[in-house]
Amino acid sequence: MAVNDNRRPNPDALLAMAEREGRGRLKVFLGAAPGVGKTFEMLNEGRRRAAGGARVLVGLLETHGRAETAAQLGDLPLLPRRRVEYRGQALEEFDLDAALNSRPDILLLDELAHTNAPGSRHPKRWQDVEELRAAGIEVWTTMNVQHLESLSEDVARITGIRVRETVPDAVLAGADAVELIDIPPAELLERLKQGKVYRPEQASRAMKGFFREGNLAALRQIALRRTAERVDADVTDYMRANAIEGPWPSGERVMALIGRDEMAEEVVRQARRLADALRAPLLAVHVEMPGGAGLGPDAALRLAERLGAGAEIVPARDLPSAVLAHARARNVTHLVIGRSRSSWWRRATGRTLAATLARQGTDFSLHLIPGPAPAAPLRRREALGLPGWVGWAAVPALITTATGLSLLVQDAVPEGGIGMIYLAAVVALAAAFGPLPAAAGALLAFLVWDFLFLLPRFAFEMSGLQEVVGAAIFISVALLLAGTTGQLGRSVSTARARLFGMRRLVEFSRKLGAASSEADLMGVLVNEAYRLAGRPVCLLLPLDGEPVVRAAQPVEIEPDAASMAAARWAMAKGTRAGFATDALPAASWQFHPLRTAHGTIGLLALQMDGPGISPGIETEHARALEALIDQGAIALEHARLMEEQARQGARVETEALRSALLASMGHDLRTPLTAIRGALETLRLNDGSLSPAVRQDLLSTAEEETQRLTRYLNNIMDIVKLENGQITPRREPVDVADALHTAAARAERQGRHARFEPGDRLPMPQADPLLLDQVLGNLVDNAVKFSNPESTITLAARREGAELVITVEDEGIGIPENQLAQVFDPFFRVRRGDKAPAGSGLGLAISQGLVHAMGGRISAESPIRHIEEGHGKGTRMTIRLPL
Repeated sequence: MAVNDNRRPNPDALLAMAEREGRGRLKVFLGAAPGVGKTFEMLNEGRRRAAGGARVLVGLLETHGRAETAAQLGDLPLLPRRRVEYRGQALEEFDLDAALNSRPDILLLDELAHTNAPGSRHPKRWQDVEELRAAGIEVWTTMNVQHLESLSEDVARITGIRVRETVPDAVLAGADAVELIDIPPAELLERLKQGKVYRPEQASRAMKGFFREGNLAALRQIALRRTAERVDADVTDYMRANAIEGPWPSGERVMALIGRDEMAEEVVRQARRLADALRAPLLAVHVEMPGGAGLGPDAALRLAERLGAGAEIVPARDLPSAVLAHARARNVTHLVIGRSRSSWWRRATGRTLAATLARQGTDFSLHLIPGPAPAAPLRRREALGLPGWVGWAAVPALITTATGLSLLVQDAVPEGGIGMIYLAAVVALAAAFGPLPAAAGALLAFLVWDFLFLLPRFAFEMSGLQEVVGAAIFISVALLLAGTTGQLGRSVSTARARLFGMRRLVEFSRKLGAASSEADLMGVLVNEAYRLAGRPVCLLLPLDGEPVVRAAQPVEIEPDAASMAAARWAMAKGTRAGFATDALPAASWQFHPLRTAHGTIGLLALQMDGPGISPGIETEHARALEALIDQGAIALEHARLMEEQARQGARVETEALRSALLASMGHDLRTPLTAIRGALETLRLNDGSLSPAVRQDLLSTAEEETQRLTRYLNNIMDIVKLENGQITPRREPVDVADALHTAAARAERQGRHARFEPGDRLPMPQADPLLLDQVLGNLVDNAVKFSNPESTITLAARREGAELVITVEDEGIGIPENQLAQVFDPFFRVRRGDKAPAGSGLGLAISQGLVHAMGGRISAESPIRHIEEGHGKGTRMTIRLPL
């Protein structure tokens, strides 16, 4: 049997120490109010360390006009501040990069709660400190207790002033050292009157507001208490890391033991009262035993968390040992448990929990909370859903079966083998129905074995001491096996339930990764919750402030009108509501909030009461369900963020297209219209003096520009049709060679040499001949635009497997590599330096849309040739049409 040695160093504590060793240390000089001397003491200590040889750098110093503080700087180097322009003002901030580059041994940084100017790397100074520590730099800093995030509400009630700049509690908890700088309120007020804290006019106002003596006394009490709690935590961490058994008499600490009965919540409340009276921290612990049954501890643990206590679940096999070991590890001084009725044999032998803790935990104060007797624990038969009488009826039935088997094989097995048959029956009773039916079965089995098989037969007689001892051994072994088997059965049941929950969580994570939309995620969440909880499940999301069912399993189920009031409560408060909760417990549904860092995004509803529905959920399944709810909330929020990002991307793309369209229209409409207008005005004003050749030239110009304008408007209409899916291509065999000849003639008309390289026996793909002609025309026009006159444009076609491949190559300037992926975007035009060729940027986009409509693909490749200077040139456009 493995023994849990609690004297070994705690691995979690050692890991925390190892993680801290890789970071710079943090020391916080904590004060109750401004003016107590935090900065003064930090500088004083820094000078002592610098005199000892340490490289100390003052990162930022706020003297607030106090001459004593400024004088304390002495010869310590001060880092220049970084200037930040904000709304026309020049602000000075801590220079984080300069501090990182300087890498001092110790950096002194005043005012940890400061909010950095907009544009800084981090919004808060404590985040600067975290980066410095991550770089291995030790940081000393100052802070007033009212800036602690968890105390902001308390401070506002005491002083009437709400503190806006706060520091997370985790920062102070993660500090390696906290030094309290404390002076009595009267002395601080005297310093204030002398102008050593604020200027006289500010001091008089402060004494009427924040600096009232009662306020200062209350803040001082809070600072002292927080420092004491920190020292207590340091002592506990030290004990855990060094395997020192507690408790040490260094402070009070209360631990409440949470059971599976109706007393659990009362124990928590009484423990909270005791902790408040002692001004001590409270820890609520539930020890999870194999096969634990009865009420779950979740409600009591949640109550403990609401009351400000820590809540932990500890798996164990021996309850008293686990409680004492955990209490010693946490340096607990007071144990609070519920007084409940134990079995008669435990009371007779002094083995009740209270008696064992009192006997073995003499170094603890034990508090027993009286209350009603707990409900009887579920027997194994009840866990199987069987009535109570079944287990007792099974005793004679199994013993009779074992007797019949023994009579059949008595001639083939030795006398001791018959006993093994009866032992097997006893083990079966223990595994199925628990220790009490097994004990009765052991006694009955021995009597039948003695009567039928042991000499003298058919009589309850024992011929000697040997038979008496044998009987005692048989009954003892049977009872031991019964107890061990029952415990093993409970352990197996617990492990099976835990394994089932883990498998469901793994499966849920896998399905979450495969879900492609928010609707898919919602379906996965309700289906997995339905399998875990074994009851109807609904997912509700807010719509106009009201929770609305978005997914359910079974699909037709939804909460009743009375339960929806609990749903609205849970959505508004972000806490559980409905059945067996503190809010509207009469509802038949229980609502669990889906919480994220941004609040409650929805609810998971479980039907807890109704025909054929059991009122409770097995503990392991309930834990797995809570983990599933957390994962589901994060996944839903992630899906929403991704969809919002996609919508934002679509809006950005739409805006870019709109801007490109307006820019293109400004250029491609104005240019031809200007040429047409100029030609017409010249004809109108100089009609009689123009020669026929000039007149013809002007008319040709107007006609060409009109055609150009028509092509542009046709392109706009084509791209709109493609975007709206209004182009439906015909499907008929197309002579690709004829289409390429037409495209080649188009290139020749524009002053280019056209070379046509048809493949052998070109197949005829199923496509739209008119659309193919338009695509090839656009590609040829694009090649002409980007190539020099008299250069060659090559058109070719060939078969590759199940595709017909058409290529159009030019000898032009090529496409820059960083623009190649954008050439098919609407309104995109390839740029070289600050120049872009004329055109709307729609030709290739239209070509891609038309090719896709015909079921094909189009791609661009550049450069395709190299010249002596090493620069690439030429572009190849490739069309692939299915055969």
